[in-house]
Amino acid sequence: MEALAARLSQLDAHAEGAIRVVTFYDTLMRRRVDLPALARSSAGLAECVAGVRLHGTGRVVRASPDGTDASAPPGPASTTAPITLDEEEIGAVWLERAGPPHPLDDVLLDRLAIAAAAVVERYGPASTTMADPALVELAVSADCDEAGRARALRLLGFAADLPVRAVAVRSDVPLDRVAALLCPGRPAKAAPLADAGIVLVTATDTGTAAGSAADSASSQSDLLPAGVRAGVGAAGDPVRSWREARTALRFTAERRPVVRYADLGALALLAEIPEDVARANHDVAAIARLARHPEDLETLDAFCATGSLRRAADRLHLHHSSVARRIEQITKTLGIELAHPAGLMRAGLALTAWRLLDG
Repeated sequence: MEALAARLSQLDAHAEGAIRVVTFYDTLMRRRVDLPALARSSAGLAECVAGVRLHGTGRVVRASPDGTDASAPPGPASTTAPITLDEEEIGAVWLERAGPPHPLDDVLLDRLAIAAAAVVERYGPASTTMADPALVELAVSADCDEAGRARALRLLGFAADLPVRAVAVRSDVPLDRVAALLCPGRPAKAAPLADAGIVLVTATDTGTAAGSAADSASSQSDLLPAGVRAGVGAAGDPVRSWREARTALRFTAERRPVVRYADLGALALLAEIPEDVARANHDVAAIARLARHPEDLETLDAFCATGSLRRAADRLHLHHSSVARRIEQITKTLGIELAHPAGLMRAGLALTAWRLLDG
């Protein structure tokens, strides 16, 4: 390589300068610098302001030739070049040179764009919680091919060799705040998607799978603000995990704001029942009638959850004899013997099926 460089440098000064620029950026890439360092080095080499912009995050880095951040308002770009990754334009680099471009500016920007793409591929975007909804949708869409999904996840900052799990959220609270509460200390990307919010999470510490990051969500349910519901997917594949997370979200309730799909087990099958079939079921229809009386519905819910009159009474802050009278009346209304385990299970399934329709 050195012999070739020597021979080329004898051809003309432009070739020698180009080789020096290429060598300069090869050295930076071997040192694995980040975007700010790359911009500072480029500004010093070009002797003018150099800038880098990432489309996906909107991040802009501008550096002055003296190695500091460029504080002056951006001037017109004298030369610009796209940053491409896997044949997709993900950003741009430019020089803000006063006067005409220098002969080597095109070579410098070409190498700067290549180096910036390598930095994005290696480190991902800035560590922010809110993400581009279009990228998140690509990551969880069943219609996206594997190459497109891998590129979207990489641009979101997720390593290719780690599983990614989805959390479906319904809340009036900002998603970044919910993500911080659900997954404290974990990297997360959030975005509004369809009729719910989505939070993508993974684990980065050695020996911990993505499941551990999302599993911590259930332990954070008592920290969630009122009115926040979250369903946690079980799979490490983001497409399947998003589908599971939306199913788990349907099982949430006021007393159970966070539901993990992995904890549903066979109950998840209830979500597959066609709506017209569920509404036509005798037990589900009986629950729908019972729902006209909120106190009775709350009592049945507490009794199904605890399986005990006394524990249900504690949950409802009532005397157990009062709960016993309510359960006796509910038994007559439903036509289900709640004192027997089989009847209690039947009522619990009907209550869950009804909630999936109207909850």
